Amino acid sequence: MPSSVMLTSNRGGDHASPAAVSAVGLRKSYGDRTVLDGIDLHIPAGSVFALLGPNGAGKTTAVKILSTLITADGGQARVAGHDLAADPQAVRAAIGVTGQFSAVDGLITGEENMLLMADLHHLPRREGRRVAAELLERFDLTDAAKKPAATYSGGMKRRLDIAMTLVGGPRIIFLDEPTTGLDPRSRHSMWQIIRELVTGGVTVFLTTQYLEEADQLADRIAVLDGGRIAAEGSAEELKRLVPGGHVRLRFTDPAAHRSAAAALREAALPHARPRPGGRTPADEALALRIPSDGSQRELRSILDWLDAAGIEADELTVHTPDLDDVFFALTGGTDPQPGRPGRPEEDVR
Repeated sequence: MPSSVMLTSNRGGDHASPAAVSAVGLRKSYGDRTVLDGIDLHIPAGSVFALLGPNGAGKTTAVKILSTLITADGGQARVAGHDLAADPQAVRAAIGVTGQFSAVDGLITGEENMLLMADLHHLPRREGRRVAAELLERFDLTDAAKKPAATYSGGMKRRLDIAMTLVGGPRIIFLDEPTTGLDPRSRHSMWQIIRELVTGGVTVFLTTQYLEEADQLADRIAVLDGGRIAAEGSAEELKRLVPGGHVRLRFTDPAAHRSAAAALREAALPHARPRPGGRTPADEALALRIPSDGSQRELRSILDWLDAAGIEADELTVHTPDLDDVFFALTGGTDPQPGRPGRPEEDVR
């Protein structure tokens, strides 16, 4: 796998599109530890950009720099058309930020939190109340508006947090791991909110450790590892970078499994050659994997060959690489999940 891969096409736009956020050679170090090592970004307006990476990869540092919370050591960046170093105040006026930890004050009501944000944005009193009421209704918080925010569920607090971020009408929103700790229902509700924001023309810069979240939401994804962008592209483009697609055959009869393994080893088909090296605990798993790109043509070819060879598996499943595979391949991690490469199954190559 190359150390850095940049793919140019994407669902949300290309480098010719107006950029809501752009950066060239962005660097940041703390003492002798380099956190960002010259990253480049181009995020088209009205899109969702997801930055993935393991803990400590530099995701939050990138958000803090681009939202003017800290300064970079090197490189250049423009946010909402404004130079980050020369005009940080203009950048702040155009963005909203929701951090990993809620900014909600639990001692006051949801409505009071909203009105406090309106005051911070210097909105006239009547305008502030109107905006607060509209956002509380939009985020389904009207019934709880008069209750202390400390009584809210995690999902409600997160919705209030984002509603507070929207009080100033930002064109760009930075969401730093916005669904961490939420239950699946609340997470899906948050996804819908993000989709609605983008439909309204807002640009969303999202950091997340939920790979499904990036797959569901992002027009473009970058994988950050060791302070550098390891790869960037649409979800589908990134998935094509990683080998590992396969047809998985599972047997309940050990004899049938051994017979199938022997037949596959003898096959002349390129997708049915045995992997070089010793055996794996295949007799325990009673499963075989045949590399496949998942296409209809190749799957038909495999099925025809299995029929001709008299191989009948008790279960056949098709696996294509997903963002989990991309993440593990690009960040050097190992995959602990069952049914993925690395499980004690025999991989027939």
